[in-house]
This record gives sequence, C-alpha cells and structure tokens, in this order.
Amino acid sequence: MLAKIVQHLNAKPAPWSYLDTHAGVGLYDLSGEEAEKTGEWRNGVGRLRGRTFGAAAEALLGPWRESLLGLREDAYPGSPEIVRRLARETDRLRLCEKHPKDFLALSDNFARDRRVKAVEIDGWTALNAWLPPPERRGLVLIDPPFEEPGEYARMAERFLKAFFVWPTGCFALWYPVKAPVETRALLERVATAGIPKLINLQLLVRAPVDSKVLAGSGMLVANPPWRLAEEFEAAGPDLAKALGQGPGARAIADVLAAA
Repeated sequence: MLAKIVQHLNAKPAPWSYLDTHAGVGLYDLSGEEAEKTGEWRNGVGRLRGRTFGAAAEALLGPWRESLLGLREDAYPGSPEIVRRLARETDRLRLCEKHPKDFLALSDNFARDRRVKAVEIDGWTALNAWLPPPERRGLVLIDPPFEEPGEYARMAERFLKAFFVWPTGCFALWYPVKAPVETRALLERVATAGIPKLINLQLLVRAPVDSKVLAGSGMLVANPPWRLAEEFEAAGPDLAKALGQGPGARAIADVLAAA
C-alpha cells in the first residue's frame, strides 16, 4: 500500500515530503543470517515475487513491483527504499531511526542521495518537531516495531497529536493484527477523534484468535488518496488467496470516516 500511495502523490506535479518515523536500515538482505533465521519473508514477498494476479491486484502491486526493479533477488527494500525509488527529483525524504547500529546502516544506504536526510532520533519526537513540512503535501509513515508494551495506545496518541498539527497531510499507520482487543481499541480511538477522512485496510493470513500469533497486518490511512479503499478491496481476494496461511484469510477495507 505504501508504494500505491506514493504513486498517487506522483500524479500531481507539486513536490511532496515523506517522513518515516521508524525507518530501520532501509534495505535488507534476504540471504542474511537474520532473514534466514526467521524465514518470514518466504510467506510474504516470497509468495508475491514472480507471481501474476488479476488486473485489480496487478494494478495495486504495480508501484511495488516497480520499486523492485534492478534489485538483486536476495535484496528487499524496506519502506525508505521503496519511497526513494519512486520519488522524483523534487521530492524529499526524512528518515528517523533511534538505534545506533541500524542508523549507521541506514545512513550508509542513503548517503549518496541528496533528496534523503537520515537522522538518529526517536521517531515519536520527530513527529512533534518536523510537521508540517515546507512542501505542505506528502506522507507520514508510522511503523513502529511493536516490541514494547502499550505500542497500540502510543501510536494512537502520537498520531492524533501530529494529525491535528498537519490536518491536510496523508498519514499511514501500519500495525500488526494479533490480539483483537488491542486492535479494536486502536481503531475505536482513532475513528472517534474527528478525522474527516479515514480508512482502515487489513490483510489477514488467518483468523485473529491467538494473541501470540500474527494474523496479518493493517494500515490506517488518514486523508487517503481517492479510491484507495476501493483499489485495495478489489485486489483483496487475490492477495488473501496468495498469502493465506489458514482459515479466515481475507482482505478488509473499511471507510471509518468520509468528509
């Protein structure tokens, strides 16, 4: 969905800005020790690369496929690299990473691109300090690792504070679908905050019944591009079939608020 949102931003000539609150290292080695240890990529990108879908799914995946062009088979772009590969000369990226080791790798990966500025900072702090951007249009990706207790509530709180600083910006909030209670609390908190345009997109690989098992992922999008929910809904059946790992695999597109 990230690449699709960037494609929509590129449809207008005015430059845009991108803020990634939890950027990681930006580019990942699928043959590396960590990737091989978990093997998670095999049930994600491993099922999508080289596979052909129907027209709706191909249209949704098109910008993502474009971001993979020229990469080695064992390399995979994280969110910063996807956006960098789709950004134009006039667009600008700001990447936040607070972990020193990851920040060094991030800085090295993007050091030769003048459009990109990587900063060793807590992304939650950057949300308060760097909005609104000078470009007045763009995207904020909030994608924390969800390794600490209370991350769902923290995401809702920090996002809402940032949104009302920049109410015309597009915000994308990625979250894991595990415990239904936490997911529901996040959606209810954001949906009742008075945001005029808000959609929730979920891709489930199984029914969310065990809080210890990842059931899928979701993305809340404030000020979404026109028809993004419809595009996701049309592509959903193909994607759910390809990525499903058990009963209950499906795609969900909900409009939580529409001006």
